[in-house]
Amino acid sequence: MMIRTAARSLMAIFASLMLIVCSSRTTYSRPNHLAEAPISGDEWPLHGRTSNEERYSPLHQISSTNVSALGVAWYRQFDTDRGQEATPIMVDGKIYVSTAWSKVFSFDARTGQLLWSFDPKVPGQVNVKACCDVVNRGVAVADGRVFVATLDGRLIALNAKSGKLLWSVSTVDRSKPYTSTGAPRVVKGKVVIGNSGAEFGVRGYVTAFDASTGKLAWRFYTVPGDPAKGPDHAASDDKLADMAKTWYGKGWIENGGGGTVWDSIVYDAEFNQLYIGVGNGGPYDYKLRSEGKGDNLFLSSIVALDPDTGKYRWHYQETPGEAWDYTATQNMILATLTFEGKPRKVLMQAPKNGLFYVIDRATGDLISADPYTNAELTWFQGLNGATGRPDVNPAAYYSEKPSMVSPGPTGVHSWHPMAFSPATDLVYVPVQESGALNFTATKDFKMKPGDWNTGTDFRAVVLPDDPAVVSSIAKSLTGALVAWDPVQRKVRWVVHQPYQRNGGVLATGGNLVFQGTADGRFVAYSADQGQALWEYKVGNGIVAAPISYAVDGEQYVAIMAGFGGSAITTGFQFPQKQRLPGRLLVFKLGGTVTPEAYVLSNRPPLQVTETPAGAGTIRRGQDAYQLHCMTCHGIGVLGGTLPDLRRSPAIVDKAAFDAIVLGGALSQNGMVSFRRRFSREDEEALRQFLQSKAREDRN
Repeated sequence: MMIRTAARSLMAIFASLMLIVCSSRTTYSRPNHLAEAPISGDEWPLHGRTSNEERYSPLHQISSTNVSALGVAWYRQFDTDRGQEATPIMVDGKIYVSTAWSKVFSFDARTGQLLWSFDPKVPGQVNVKACCDVVNRGVAVADGRVFVATLDGRLIALNAKSGKLLWSVSTVDRSKPYTSTGAPRVVKGKVVIGNSGAEFGVRGYVTAFDASTGKLAWRFYTVPGDPAKGPDHAASDDKLADMAKTWYGKGWIENGGGGTVWDSIVYDAEFNQLYIGVGNGGPYDYKLRSEGKGDNLFLSSIVALDPDTGKYRWHYQETPGEAWDYTATQNMILATLTFEGKPRKVLMQAPKNGLFYVIDRATGDLISADPYTNAELTWFQGLNGATGRPDVNPAAYYSEKPSMVSPGPTGVHSWHPMAFSPATDLVYVPVQESGALNFTATKDFKMKPGDWNTGTDFRAVVLPDDPAVVSSIAKSLTGALVAWDPVQRKVRWVVHQPYQRNGGVLATGGNLVFQGTADGRFVAYSADQGQALWEYKVGNGIVAAPISYAVDGEQYVAIMAGFGGSAITTGFQFPQKQRLPGRLLVFKLGGTVTPEAYVLSNRPPLQVTETPAGAGTIRRGQDAYQLHCMTCHGIGVLGGTLPDLRRSPAIVDKAAFDAIVLGGALSQNGMVSFRRRFSREDEEALRQFLQSKAREDRN
């Protein structure tokens, strides 16, 4: 149906690796948690612009007929060079945006003048708790306040005019490996936020706080707790017994269970319902977690809650018995679509598992679920016509023996937001084709505090020795922008892209779709046909989603630039890529600003000694790297979110290496001591392994 650029053999190899007038003045009903006044088409006041989260702007001054005249109006460079995932918010002529490390900035939306900034001073050591970089997906703005969730689990309220701290509360037990990277949502006077950490062994939940005071209003746990400890005295207690019936054994009690709500939270004003997207299980391995039995509610589910009390309304589980990191946390869009001449209020989502879901918002009943990629979905055997329940392929489970499963844990669509245009009735999805993964269970699994406790064996994630094969695999990991028709249930058009993990999407009333790419291009396509109409070379990769707004009768398009996020394949696809400071770039017709060119530093030389260690030592060091280092430093030591260790002078200086790895000399930068994970013998083997990789590339 869509993309299959790599031969099956290459996918099998990758399986061992682990994506006019400016404004029409169109108005939408402003949700009652902000104000009774309508939302002007000029503003972008919510994460998805309206509470329906369409990521659609009705503005049409910039259109498919004149977008070629788009240029930079202004830009600002930030002091962080990690991943930039935030969606800017524009209210009353001001832009509010968060950056990596949970910092917040306010700018004049017309001129770019900095109005204020706020640094929550997240400790560097928290970096080790973050699965996928020190990112932040944005702020919420309501009633003169700006709300941000910090990486270390705080929820902070700031004065929108001054940036002054109003209140701060902890949303998690900060002694546990929780983090927060999602954008809060303000719903009827409450701020709602989830958390991350399923890979590390935590129990997921979502919490609502009073927007004025920060006082806890309600909490809903997404997986059951230890029955021996009794109820949680939370909004989820009413469903606790029903949830627990879908879990078996004690693995989920001992290892957290997962189910974190780390991204999408959507308020439905029409039904007064709050929808949360629930993440993967912890550990991944279904047998370790639940004896290989039960649906494990509410993993990989969309759950509807009462926003006033947090009480359960309904749920739909997309992947029963989830075991492959198939989160349902991807962004959800609310719309009214016509089926067989009748309008239906629907929720749409394109999660990792590769199926595009259309769900009735009133009941939670499934309307349709269809593959939106041509990749083979080997976990899936079809839908039960009577219940709408997905049938999982038993052969996809890997507890007893390894299993090749497609898609892999990066999924067909990750957090990068999709968009819906009511002008075309199409949903625009940033797709990543990652192939299959050979899932292998960890033998004699034991919970290790502070580590990834997935129950899958990362030691199998190695690159072939042949550079030509490695290059071929990298080229096979492609992306696409897919225009999906949710009524006709088919692809209308597709733009193939050379890399996966491209940015989120914006649709506009000018018949345009905007998207940034991993290789640093900002592109405008025609919304009806997918024709590329304009391109701007940013100089830095883009993973965030754009917005559009208008000030004084002039339309702007804004995007955060800064590549980052999950490090597993970053270095693999971009081995020469340097970490560059993030930027907010704002465009308008006739814009003439030329941003200062990025300064590219010379890469440090490969660090090697002339006396290679024995094969046994190298293999021991490789295992240590795969288990403890790869998720940040990348597959094959090619660099990821963090530096390329083949070029670190410390690997040829034993004392310096000891001071960093065991002593925690760089803990303020996020490189904490690994003394609890490594023996001295393991640490030395790791150092020798890193030298061996440097030696291979030098040769």
